[in-house]
Amino acid sequence: MAARLYGLGRWAIRRRGAVVGVWLLVLAVVGGLGATLHGKPSTEFTVPGIESQQAQDLLEHRFPAASGGSARVVFAAPEGRTLTDPAARQAVADGLQQAAAVPGVVHVASPAEAGTVSADHRIGFADVLFDRPADQVPQSSKDALTEAVTQARGAGLQVELGGSVMAPVTEVGGPAEVVGVVIAFAVLFLALGSLVAAGLPLLTAAVGVVIGVMGVQFVSRFVDLTSTATVLALMIGLAVGIDYALFIISRHREQLADPEADLDDSIARATATAGSAVVFAGATVIIALAALAVTGIPFLTAMGLAAAVTVLLAVLIAVTLVPASLSFAGERLRPRDKGKAQRKAQREAQREVKARSEAGAEGTAGVAAGPAGAEAGKPANAPSWSARWAALVTRRPLAVLLVGVVGLVALALPAKDLRLGLPSNASQPAASTQHKSHQLLTDGFGPGFNATLVAVVDTAAVPAEQRAATVTGLARSLAADPGVAAVAPPTANPDGSLSVIAVVPKTGPDDEATTDMVHRLRALAPEAAQAGGTLYIAGGTAATIDISNKLSDALPLFVTIIVLLALVLLTIAFRSVLVPLKAALGFLLSIAASLGATVWVFQQGHLNGVLDVPSAGPVTSFLPVLLIGVLFGLAMDYEVFLVSRMREHYEHTKDAAGAVTQGLAQSGRVVTAAALIMVAVFGGFVFNHDPIIKSIGFALAFGVLIDAFVVRMTLVPAAMALLGRRAWGLPKWLDRITPDVDIEGAKLPPRSTAPAAVVAGTTEGHREEPVSATR
Repeated sequence: MAARLYGLGRWAIRRRGAVVGVWLLVLAVVGGLGATLHGKPSTEFTVPGIESQQAQDLLEHRFPAASGGSARVVFAAPEGRTLTDPAARQAVADGLQQAAAVPGVVHVASPAEAGTVSADHRIGFADVLFDRPADQVPQSSKDALTEAVTQARGAGLQVELGGSVMAPVTEVGGPAEVVGVVIAFAVLFLALGSLVAAGLPLLTAAVGVVIGVMGVQFVSRFVDLTSTATVLALMIGLAVGIDYALFIISRHREQLADPEADLDDSIARATATAGSAVVFAGATVIIALAALAVTGIPFLTAMGLAAAVTVLLAVLIAVTLVPASLSFAGERLRPRDKGKAQRKAQREAQREVKARSEAGAEGTAGVAAGPAGAEAGKPANAPSWSARWAALVTRRPLAVLLVGVVGLVALALPAKDLRLGLPSNASQPAASTQHKSHQLLTDGFGPGFNATLVAVVDTAAVPAEQRAATVTGLARSLAADPGVAAVAPPTANPDGSLSVIAVVPKTGPDDEATTDMVHRLRALAPEAAQAGGTLYIAGGTAATIDISNKLSDALPLFVTIIVLLALVLLTIAFRSVLVPLKAALGFLLSIAASLGATVWVFQQGHLNGVLDVPSAGPVTSFLPVLLIGVLFGLAMDYEVFLVSRMREHYEHTKDAAGAVTQGLAQSGRVVTAAALIMVAVFGGFVFNHDPIIKSIGFALAFGVLIDAFVVRMTLVPAAMALLGRRAWGLPKWLDRITPDVDIEGAKLPPRSTAPAAVVAGTTEGHREEPVSATR
């Protein structure tokens, strides 16, 4: 692999203008298509085959009037007044009359006619029904409805809107996300020590993200995609795009610290070595995201594929556009000349490191010496912080392992109480009309009015004269459940073959008691079957329960696939059995700790004020699956980049102890920078108003933080130090069938040296083609 990427890097240098031009052309074409021919992302999460979706499909086919989206308009009189006051009654009537004239509205049930007024007559609601599903209602109709009913505020009433039609649209690009990118730039500048070097990863990542997101927008014209899919593509693409470019640029500048290094050879060599880690790590992310298809849930499959394509773009840009850009940057990326004395000290330090390695020395005194082990700009005899951290971790590896594992298990403990669901309007921002309508309904009617269920009874096979009695009997059975607060009179379609019964629970949509009640109501299905009918329990709350159950069932299979994938890929990468096992165990600890923290914050309600979470509730149903897929790939990024440097040193010296300290010393700074960038990018989405995006951003940011700094930078070197030479063992039979991908670049041609003018300190960006030993 390294040899091919070396050739690709040389090609990108020679054709740098064409490479940049092609990417800019792709950016223009895809961006134009996405901006002009985009579809409309859905706000609904549907899963074919679940009971609630079967009922919805049945309604759309045989009872269209009951299958459309609805908006719930909530009116509240101020303290001391009621909705029965003449002025208030007239304001409500006028607003609903205008609402009935909104395009697409087929029915408006006023509070007075439907009896939907609270006992104190202060709060009431009206349901506005549309002739199409909620995600197909145009924004113009939503705006017209809002304008019509909010005129009642002129009479002193509070008017808020909820319901499926008024679900908020997910938006990105707010101040918090921008701050995350600014922090990423600051980290890049501190890590690379150059404005040009810091700007390149952001620039190349932006190209990939825009192409990926605009491509998703264009595809949404032909494929149903949720708005979350676009945000996920943006989130993942930005994070990995910056990190992958950082890996290659950092390796390039590290090599250029040797004043005799040839510029073009250094670019190609960085593309071959760091680029191999990028390709391998990127492949794991892509496969993990694509593996979301095993859940059998279309919207989750589409989310995974959208993010996977964006990651693929980030990999392709890293091994083509980044080398071409580095060639344009030229000598401006070479660390400043520190003088002949320092160059001499660096060469002497390199010889000392080589001598120590050949002698099998296990000390760390020489680990950080020379340009390969020192941070850019430090004297050769000053160990980097990563070298000092390596020495600290490997001094007492067993104690480090025990403390780290116990700490991660403690963080994971809340995960045992994990409950899955989809956020209700209670989780929307406190200032939003959706949250306010939810609160008013709870105050006026109880929490169950926000969790209304729909019992759908198919009586097509029941004799016509027995249908009414069958449905009435089922309605009585539904009302008898101790968790039911009210049951509305049944409503039948024109031919009487399908009936709908609204069921109001006593508890809210996020309450575990509501879930138990849904299961009890579904247990009444045999009663309908005895009469020849079929009972379905549907509605938004039931759909959330069904989706959560579907995902819970798919989770064990998905985890098994991911762990096996990790074992296979890392065995190929490092030609080892113990390294993959250690990596998989570390990954499981990271996942458990991240889920535990997410439950502690979002389900148990801690830090709600800090993170602007209005109400505690179940964890987003697809978050665990998504977290496992994404975090697996990102964890493998750091594992591959860190351990490949260890293996590179081991392959040259056969010194297992020195390989651990040398590998961590050389890669610690860039892995730290990459992790901080991802945490900053994901952390910016924690303050997004959408509760789903907020929880995903938190889980990924916390997961990367734990995986990078606790697992990869601490537990991995401690475990490798304990394993010693055994870490690199591979049974002979397995060695024969394992492909040799050469991530470390052992088969690359000898290093080329820079022409005399460059060694002397020439720093012009435009230069003559250097004489290269590999040409």
